[in-house]
Amino acid sequence: QVQLVESGGDLVQAGGSLRLSCAASGSIFSIDVMGWYRQAPGKRDMVATVTSVATNYADSVKGRFTISRDNAKNTVYLQMNSLKPEDTAVYYCYAILKTAFNRGPFQYWGQGTQVTVST
Repeated sequence: QVQLVESGGDLVQAGGSLRLSCAASGSIFSIDVMGWYRQAPGKRDMVATVTSVATNYADSVKGRFTISRDNAKNTVYLQMNSLKPEDTAVYYCYAILKTAFNRGPFQYWGQGTQVTVST
């Protein structure tokens, strides 16, 4: 019914920039939250989230990453600047939304996109 598809992951040198995109599609009634997590050993850490009225960032990325959302396209973006090797991870798109038929809200995850930052 609903899927999240990420794109934009790549290999980049330290200090470089990258932009990730995530498009939600399917029988979506409304989206409460969209955001990005990244996979650390044994857990996924929140990177950034956006609602209709606010954004939230992990301390480790404040001032370097910017999250934005295109409501008409149900798409969220993550602009990543001044990348560091410690930013290397699989980045997962995340959404809390209501569907047209079963409502919810429900939690959805994308398949992930690899970001590798080299020295």
